Amino acid sequence: MTTDTYPTIPQTPPPPPPAPTKRKGGFAKKAFFALLILAVIGVFGTIGYVKWTEGKIDRIPSEELPSLAAVVPGSSETINFLIIATDDRSNLPDDWDESAFGDFAGRRTDVMMLAHMVPGERIQLLSLPRDLKVDIEEHGTNRLNAAFVFGGPDLLIKTVQQETGIPVHHYVEIDFGGFARIVDSLGGVTIDFPYPARDGKSGFEVEAGTHTLDGEMAVAYARSRTYEEYKDGSWQGTGGGDIARTQRQQDIMVQLFDQVASPSSAFNLPTFLPTLADNITADAGLSLALMTDLGRSALGLQSTSIDRVTLPVENAKGSDGRAYVIPTDEAPAVIIAFKAGDPYP
Repeated sequence: MTTDTYPTIPQTPPPPPPAPTKRKGGFAKKAFFALLILAVIGVFGTIGYVKWTEGKIDRIPSEELPSLAAVVPGSSETINFLIIATDDRSNLPDDWDESAFGDFAGRRTDVMMLAHMVPGERIQLLSLPRDLKVDIEEHGTNRLNAAFVFGGPDLLIKTVQQETGIPVHHYVEIDFGGFARIVDSLGGVTIDFPYPARDGKSGFEVEAGTHTLDGEMAVAYARSRTYEEYKDGSWQGTGGGDIARTQRQQDIMVQLFDQVASPSSAFNLPTFLPTLADNITADAGLSLALMTDLGRSALGLQSTSIDRVTLPVENAKGSDGRAYVIPTDEAPAVIIAFKAGDPYP
């Protein structure tokens, strides 16, 4: 029996197994997780930095400020700050000309200002004249700044609340030297002067034009009481007394805010924040969370959103022979607007 033989058909080798497919988005996921880790580190680093900064603030124990108004949780009430600058000369830098500040011991209030923020709308400032005629508990009729001399921050808070009807929730204090250090930490404060200006008592002197004042000159400008401008060939007093002075102080506050909020000042912030904290005194209730919230809200505003005014007053002579200022008929409307968080009339 014959067996047919067929040619052998070569076997085609099996195709190689497919190369493993790279998962789509693998790199993106790794990058996402890397960024997430960096973000977490950044957040905790920032919180640690803010806590470290907050720890530099000199605190006044709550039992020493019983007159502060309580903040009601969940309330829509604006949170009011009483900001004061004292004429304490004990903290002046060594290289300053102390003769320009006079030889006075102790501390008196050189600036008194109420402030609050209307979230997303404006910051409101209300300056209170030092010579405002008030009734001070257990001390009778006197000027407003005397309340601080008689009873320190708490008596001043109580007197301001009684005279204006505005609740004070937090208290912040700074002295001459501290204010100057804060200005210097931002690289100075820039102000435009339409005329040459000077004050022989405070030591302030500039030519006409835009100038960046260092801390010492900013203090001299803010505390000037005999401010003069060179016009029409002679030096002329600008008048306005304490009211014009508070307007100059507000000008500095606005310009400082502008510089803090400016992108060009970003590199100064790591120096500015601890310098600010190291040179202020505040009530114990001014919390980290509140400061963070206020700072975040403030940076979303422009300096044009700062609504500022000095309490409208007029000169008066007291029966005790002292010269005072007393509120005018326009003052109640200003106070009502501040309490309501409305623009000033």
